[in-house]
Amino acid sequence: MVLSVACALGAGTAAAQQSPNAPAELRPTVNLYGLPGLIDMPTAEAQPDGELNATVSTFGGIFRNTLAFQLTPRISGAFRYSAFRDWNSDGFETYYDRSFDLRYQLFFEGRYRPAVAIGLQDFAGTGILAGEYIVATKTVRPGLTVTGGLGWGRLGSYNSIGSLFGSNRPTFDASSTGGQFSFDQWFRGPAAPFGGIEWRPSNRLGFKIEYSSDAYTQEAVNRSVIDRASPWSFGVEYQWNDTTRLGAYSVYGDSIGFLASFALNPARAQNALRLPAPGPLSIRPSRETSPELWTTAWADSETLQEDYAQRLTGLLNAEGQTLLALRVTAFDVELRVENTRYGSAAAAIGRISRILAAVMPQTVETFRIVFVEQGLPVSTVVLRRSDLEALEVRPDAAEVLQPLVGVTAASSADAPPAVRGVYPRFQWGLSPYFRQSFFDPANPFLFEVGVRARASYEFSPGFSLSGSVAQEIYSQLDDARVSGSNLPPVRTQGPLFEQGSDPVLENLTLSYVRSFGNDFYGRATAGYLERMFGGVSAEVLWKPVSSSLGLGVEVNYARQRDFDSVFGFQSYDVITGHASAYYDWGNGFHTQLDVGRYLAGDIGATLTVDREFANGWRIGAFATVTDVSSADFGEGSFDKGIRLTIPLNWAGGQPTRSTAGTVIRPVQRDGGARLDVPGRLYDRVRSGHSKRINDGWARIWR
Repeated sequence: MVLSVACALGAGTAAAQQSPNAPAELRPTVNLYGLPGLIDMPTAEAQPDGELNATVSTFGGIFRNTLAFQLTPRISGAFRYSAFRDWNSDGFETYYDRSFDLRYQLFFEGRYRPAVAIGLQDFAGTGILAGEYIVATKTVRPGLTVTGGLGWGRLGSYNSIGSLFGSNRPTFDASSTGGQFSFDQWFRGPAAPFGGIEWRPSNRLGFKIEYSSDAYTQEAVNRSVIDRASPWSFGVEYQWNDTTRLGAYSVYGDSIGFLASFALNPARAQNALRLPAPGPLSIRPSRETSPELWTTAWADSETLQEDYAQRLTGLLNAEGQTLLALRVTAFDVELRVENTRYGSAAAAIGRISRILAAVMPQTVETFRIVFVEQGLPVSTVVLRRSDLEALEVRPDAAEVLQPLVGVTAASSADAPPAVRGVYPRFQWGLSPYFRQSFFDPANPFLFEVGVRARASYEFSPGFSLSGSVAQEIYSQLDDARVSGSNLPPVRTQGPLFEQGSDPVLENLTLSYVRSFGNDFYGRATAGYLERMFGGVSAEVLWKPVSSSLGLGVEVNYARQRDFDSVFGFQSYDVITGHASAYYDWGNGFHTQLDVGRYLAGDIGATLTVDREFANGWRIGAFATVTDVSSADFGEGSFDKGIRLTIPLNWAGGQPTRSTAGTVIRPVQRDGGARLDVPGRLYDRVRSGHSKRINDGWARIWR
């Protein structure tokens, strides 16, 4: 899991430049757990806001893979997948474990005050890594820091000073399903001190000395996963480049350890896009000097719309904008376009406006640009041509222009005439794909590579037939386990859908989308909705163009498909659906709350929190709790995971709206499983709304 993320980080290194405001030498180093720390113990340092770290480490028979994210300046979290080789008990030769960490920065370092952090380690897992700590770190001189802290749980298992807040703390149980919050054991049981020193004599080289409070009871005392001869560890680290740090360690007196950490900060990673500069804005001559150009007689032409549509189509296509409909009058122009190139809507607005200024007659003052997303009109951007002309050469042009531009809702009604030859519209594509499966106890990482063909046929605006067919080239996914379940097997039978090598019909749907006006949007979809289910889906969304809030309702009838994923169905069917609330908190933070009925018939809610960056990166986490008990849910106790979206223009250097993403789940069970319906409305609609446009407004002139 972390290796795949690390490869993604490394692939974009050449295309992304670290901000000079946060050079690598000022970033805290990480420990073997993948969080700011010494060697095995934590420090109180915080990574820069938005920092993403993928860390791979090993010592003795222990392997750790950690993905950590600095969610806010004070809050960070991590997901870890660990392997304990030579476990040889509890039915495991190698024991695999998933864990989540959370830490909070109580104080940042001041002139006399140390940095202080408090942390929960493995706070909702099986408990093998469970521990809590409070730690302080102080810079003694540039490059030299001293750390001291107090740990509980496994971090309080060596040379304890006693139980400060009660001694009631259960022991680790390898048969536990995990996934439960053990509030009653946090900071309970024996506590023990730890500490260490880090010295960085140069920007690249660093040395560490550590005294550990972890006795490694399960690994060294009860088993022979590692040998622990001493609480002391020593290490040397080298900063290979801005993103990669390597470390080698003598750990606990009897083991050699290694670490590779890959860091990236989407908040500061700059897109190295190779964009041709837009042409200069065409400025109209004044009425006084060229009165003949300001006549409106041209508006009486019977071939007006078609003539201008032909002229605009080629120019817009060159900028990745597909002209769908056009209406030109004596004083304004309305055009409907599909932006297929620029992740920033503001960049598209700027380039479309330049083209309109070059083509439209002098009397056309108002530009109305309607953005259409997959057949759905989502917003109308209104600009005055005279504002563009007056501001182009001003250094503060973007800032001054922003309040002068209007963004209003768009409607499917009263649309301009469609451009001749646009509908019906057929599109297709062929591309490689990569699918993966994480955390199967017998096969922790499985993958499949193949070729996917996609096609869509849009009969008229908003009414389309689309689908995709996949052909595997190499696959391990059919080796995944088919686990038992106390619920209808809506997801645990997933490996059965992977059997065979014939082309697979992933989805085939007939859909209709419409903007009703008054900030309401609708979608109806029928067909093979996803690889495991087909059926009928209907959705209504209320999302004002300038509001942070969106509300939606979705209702589905779903039936399980045959395992060959071709055309047949099985007997299991279900009515499922959710009421959803979406909120944009600003600064890139988004939340989504879905309440309703899931595929297995269970009822509950899913909370999703995402942080989205201006360059298109998106990192989030979700958790689903339903009326299914942890015992019936099985391994993991409830559904949860991390999702990561990477814009391909960030790594490739060419402008595109395409993205690559993955969902990292500790385990996929049947509880809390939601139907995967293509083309849901919220992300489609908000792409052209005020906040998304304003977030990238600086690109209006680029």
